[in-house]
Amino acid sequence: MTARAVVDDRSRGTALTLDKAVLRHLGAGGPRFTGYPTSEHFTADFSEADLTAALARSNASEHALSIYVHLPFCRHSCHHCARPSLTTQDTRRSESYLSRLDREMLLTSRHLDSTREVSRLHWGGGTPSFLTLNQMSDLVDRIDARFGLSNSHHRDYSIKVDPRDADVFTLRHLQALGFNRLSLSVLDLDVRVQHAINRYQPRVLTEQLIDEAHRLGFRSLGLELMHGLPGQTRESLAETLEQVLAMAPARLSLLPYSHRPAHFPPQRRIRAEELPSPDEQLAILDTALAMLADAGYVHIGMELFARGDDPLAKAQVQGQLSRGLAGYSALPSGDQLGLGVGALSRIGGIAARNPLALSDYAARLDAGHLPVAQGLVLSDDDHLRAYAIERLMCDMSLDLSLLDEEFGGDADRRHLAVALARLAPAERDGLLRRGDQYLKVTPVGRLLVHHLAKAFDARAGG
Repeated sequence: MTARAVVDDRSRGTALTLDKAVLRHLGAGGPRFTGYPTSEHFTADFSEADLTAALARSNASEHALSIYVHLPFCRHSCHHCARPSLTTQDTRRSESYLSRLDREMLLTSRHLDSTREVSRLHWGGGTPSFLTLNQMSDLVDRIDARFGLSNSHHRDYSIKVDPRDADVFTLRHLQALGFNRLSLSVLDLDVRVQHAINRYQPRVLTEQLIDEAHRLGFRSLGLELMHGLPGQTRESLAETLEQVLAMAPARLSLLPYSHRPAHFPPQRRIRAEELPSPDEQLAILDTALAMLADAGYVHIGMELFARGDDPLAKAQVQGQLSRGLAGYSALPSGDQLGLGVGALSRIGGIAARNPLALSDYAARLDAGHLPVAQGLVLSDDDHLRAYAIERLMCDMSLDLSLLDEEFGGDADRRHLAVALARLAPAERDGLLRRGDQYLKVTPVGRLLVHHLAKAFDARAGG
């Protein structure tokens, strides 16, 4: 598909008008659309044979391979956490998991062309930096042996790092292994907020890692902050953000905290009365957005911001930004293979997910089977909607005539009439502008673009 030039109207420094409706949507959760259809619509009718056929089918494509490795271990139990991670202090518990991960790679690689290079690699979780340096080396060696890692300067190899589990030697080791992009989880530097979420993380830990990452020449460094945490105020968040901006990260995520203790047991240790009031949450977000804009950061979409010289910002202006299992990327979309418990794959015209329970994942592999639990064979309508969702979330606009060009005839009217009608309230709320042949997300709408994209989700009633 051809690249498109996207009008850059991100309006750095422009004040946004936020209201409580925006805040309500931010805390509502919902799909992140790292792929369509979302996993909640997968079916157990999908078989291992469907997956192996898709793997073989993908060899005929010209797409490079993208691999996501899920490492579900954490050393710490943070009260805000909404991830199904295994908290442990014993790295030996990860050995059996890594062994089964290698078994999955071996079974999978038998169906893939060995000449395909891995252009994108992402380790997430959990906390991948939980692994020892030797375990990291062994895992990289095994991925290379099974699939073939790229030596290209343009590869995108990223890993999520907890500063409490890492030091300068960790970063040097990661660089030697081929990683060129880091994401550091910070959340908040205020000691009172850290105490409230059981995440003590002195500023010096983060500063040391950032200084070393810059010295080593990592291509891109991202920091994760969170707004709406217990004990947080507009003043405390502003102080944290001022310190973070002085560290000059290339990318910065401003994640909304969603308090759902009924679903996420660790959050039961957070008292609701300690959370910022709705008015204070709006003020916190307003303050953060203004500071990021004044510092020259471009709002890529949802919680992600980047400096104007970052590859993500450049790719968005050029209409070449993509979105996959690891989020936004400056590289083209391609076949995406997920490895590990609960991992998602989108490859060869299918979408699939591994078992969510570690015991089920292990049992499938121990029986000699690929650990696929659910999936879907994608229809033509799925492909059209996936394309529309990705372009809206990446370009912050959607050229409806381009849908006709890519998928034939009056594709937008045949497939998306209901979706377009569902966007009318968003247009009235100022999140979206609509013309005869285009949709344009407003600056405020960038915060909620995943909610706008949900209108195109036919399987959820779109």
